[in-house]
Amino acid sequence: MKHRNGFNPLERMAAHRKALHRSMVTSLFRHERIRTTKAKALEVRRTAEKMITRAKVDSVHNRRIVSARLFDEGIVAKLFKTIAPRMKERNGGYTRILKLGERQGDAAQVVILELVDYKLDIEGTEKKASKKKEDKAAKKEKAEEKE
Repeated sequence: MKHRNGFNPLERMAAHRKALHRSMVTSLFRHERIRTTKAKALEVRRTAEKMITRAKVDSVHNRRIVSARLFDEGIVAKLFKTIAPRMKERNGGYTRILKLGERQGDAAQVVILELVDYKLDIEGTEKKASKKKEDKAAKKEKAEEKE
């Protein structure tokens, strides 16, 4: 039974678990999207959502509490200046978990943990693909002219 078990210890010692949470939350705020296992994502999500809720009110007290739990001061600034204002109208549910399937080696469920307003750079990838096609066409034309 799972009565009164507040968190998943992830089979780690307390110091290791704390470092894991700190590094994964820092990575989530840095990249706004991370790929991890489902168990880790569920635990990191709790920590990240609490930090975003704190960051919605920009005060010295909240900055100190959040910076005590993150590695990088630049990420703290990004959280307070860009991420939290985007979530101002939202009352919770700042992250999303997308299931990817099972990992080959140990069959662990792999997921993507991302911020809800994360946008893929589809336009940038389309531009790169079209530019590659143009470059190939230009190379073909040059090769034909030389012959």
